[in-house]
Amino acid sequence: MNLKEHFSKFFEHDPDRLHFAAHSHHPWPDVTFEAHRLYWEDSAGLADDKWDHIFNHVLPETRQLVAGALSLPDPNTLTFAPNTHDFLVRIFSCLEPPVRILSTGSEFHSFARQSRRWEEAGLAIVDRIDTEPFDDFEERFLRNVASGAHDLIYVSSVFYDSGYPVAGMADLVAAAPNDTTFFVIDGYHQFMARPIDLSTVADRAFFVAGGYKYAMGGEGACFLHCPPGYGERPVDTGWYAGFGQLESGVGDDVPFASDGSRFAGATYDPSGVYRLRAVLGWLESSGIDAGAIHNHVLPLQEQFLDSEPGLGELVPGRGSDRGNFLTFRNPDAMTRYRSLHDRGVITDYRGNRLRIGFGIYHEPEDVTRLIDIVKSIT
Repeated sequence: MNLKEHFSKFFEHDPDRLHFAAHSHHPWPDVTFEAHRLYWEDSAGLADDKWDHIFNHVLPETRQLVAGALSLPDPNTLTFAPNTHDFLVRIFSCLEPPVRILSTGSEFHSFARQSRRWEEAGLAIVDRIDTEPFDDFEERFLRNVASGAHDLIYVSSVFYDSGYPVAGMADLVAAAPNDTTFFVIDGYHQFMARPIDLSTVADRAFFVAGGYKYAMGGEGACFLHCPPGYGERPVDTGWYAGFGQLESGVGDDVPFASDGSRFAGATYDPSGVYRLRAVLGWLESSGIDAGAIHNHVLPLQEQFLDSEPGLGELVPGRGSDRGNFLTFRNPDAMTRYRSLHDRGVITDYRGNRLRIGFGIYHEPEDVTRLIDIVKSIT
C-alpha cells in the first residue's frame, strides 16, 4: 500500500521532514485541502443557508461514514463537537454529584485533568486502576466494574501512554451490573488505527473519538456515539441540541431529541467535519479500512524494532499487541525527542515516554532513514 502520493501538499512544505507522530498531529491527505476550500465556498455561496446544508447533508453523510467504520447499527446515535472535552462535561452533567467514577491512571489529558479538578471541587470520587502490569489489567479492571459501585466508567480502548489495546472491552461493558451506570469508551487512539466493532455494545456504551489523529482530518471534528436511553436531558446543553425546534419557539420544557443530537453543543467551525468526511470517503472508495492501515503499520514497526534502536524499554514488550505507535520508557525521553526534532524527525514524548508513530504514508525507506538518524543520537 503506497499512499504517500496522496499527501503531496503536506509533504511538499518540508520534503526532508520525517513525520513519525501519526498518533498526534497526523499529516493531512490532499483531499482535506479540497474539503477545506469547499467549506469556504459553501459559506460564500449559501451564507446563512449553509446551516441547512450542513445539518441536512454534511453531518448525515459524515455520520454514515463514521458509523460504517465503527459497525454502529444506527448513524443517528452520533453527534459532533469541536473536541472530546465538550462531550465529557456534557456526559458528567447528566449525573448527580458527587459522581463515583472508575477509570485508569493512563487516560488522556482531557479526562485526567478534568476528573482531578472535579475531585478538588468535591464533585467526584475517582478510582483509578493502574494499567501496568498489563498482563492482568483487564482482570483487575473488570473486578472493579463488576462491583457496581460507580456511576460513571471511563476507559480508553488503546492507552495513549503505551499503545496497549484493551482486548476484552465488550466483556468489561457487559460486567457493569447496574443499567444506570454510564460506560464511556475513549477510542481516540483506536479510531482508524485498529478495527473497531461497536455492534455488540452500541446499546450500552458511549464511544468518543475524533479526526485529529489517525482519521487524518485535523482538529474540530470529534464525535460521540450515544446509547439510547442514557443521558436523555444533559444539563450542559447548547442550541444545536434543539436545532430542530428553532422555528417552533420555546416551550416550558427544554426540548431534546432522542438521537445523538441531544448531546450536541453550540456553534463551532464545521470545516473539520468537511475534512473528516473527505478523508473517510477517500479511504472507503479506495477500499482501505482500519484493519488495512494497522496491517500496513505492523511490519514497519517490526523493521524499526529489528534495528535495536536503543531508545529505552519498549512498553508493552516485544511481541505484545499494540496500537500504531511504539512507546519507549526512558528518563531521557525529552532529550531524545529534541535530538530527533533537531534532525528533522517529528516524534513526541509524555513524561519519561518517547512515542514513535507509523502511518499509511510511511514506506520501508522512511523507516530506514529513521533508523539511521536514531543510531546517530544513541
